[in-house]
Amino acid sequence: MRLAVQEQLLPGTTLQAKWDVALAWGFDAIELRGAGGHTLRRRLPELRAAQRDGVVMPTVCVDMDHFIGDFDPGRRADALANMATQLAVVGALGGVGAVTPASWGMFSRRLPPFIPPRSAEGDREVLLEALCRLGEVAAREGVLLLLEPLNRYEDHMVNTLAQAAELARATGLAAVQVCADTYHMNIEEADPLAALREDADRLGHVQVSDSNRLEPGAGHLDWAPLLRCLEAIGYGGHLAFECRLSGDPARVLPRATAMLRSALRAAA
Repeated sequence: MRLAVQEQLLPGTTLQAKWDVALAWGFDAIELRGAGGHTLRRRLPELRAAQRDGVVMPTVCVDMDHFIGDFDPGRRADALANMATQLAVVGALGGVGAVTPASWGMFSRRLPPFIPPRSAEGDREVLLEALCRLGEVAAREGVLLLLEPLNRYEDHMVNTLAQAAELARATGLAAVQVCADTYHMNIEEADPLAALREDADRLGHVQVSDSNRLEPGAGHLDWAPLLRCLEAIGYGGHLAFECRLSGDPARVLPRATAMLRSALRAAA
């Protein structure tokens, strides 16, 4: 397993400058962020130049205000179009895949009015249609579409690894897999390690942050058992930092990578 960090957490005005910092702080890769408006496609010359200079960019995490499960058909169509672009860019870079949730911040059953405007059956129909369409794009590009479960306060549709894995399997496409995020798992999974073991065959990517959404080591998650579990199930991808920071990046990120690398060595 290798360590990646999302690009916005690194100082520097170019990916090459960020890469120098990432290497110095103990990372092996940079996870890109995919804004709307097909921004990632417009960045392709920049990304190709960074790749030629040795920057490793295996994954992109969508960064929009609407997603593939949006209630509004127009916004949903735009999210699908942008995800297709992101999959194509990752494919052009020879990367692993693109991460998306079903939605984020659109609706929560935990807050008024509690009942969403679309039925559970409607949710499933919309998500399966989107996952099938994007899964076919991912397969053509030779990459993965990675469905990320979010916690119940951020999304009402896909909260657990089991829910995401069931949808992925229902597409019948091997290119549709699951992204596990340790922060959301800490909230939603009764037994996070059992959840990882149960759906190991669909685990395509892992994002890491601690129980409080800060960098690993700044909360109460027990990292050693988690890493041993990932080692045992044969996960060989990246652990991508998607988090807020508890202090100066130059101080807290090297500390977090050192902690995880020590735990990885113990797990091996």
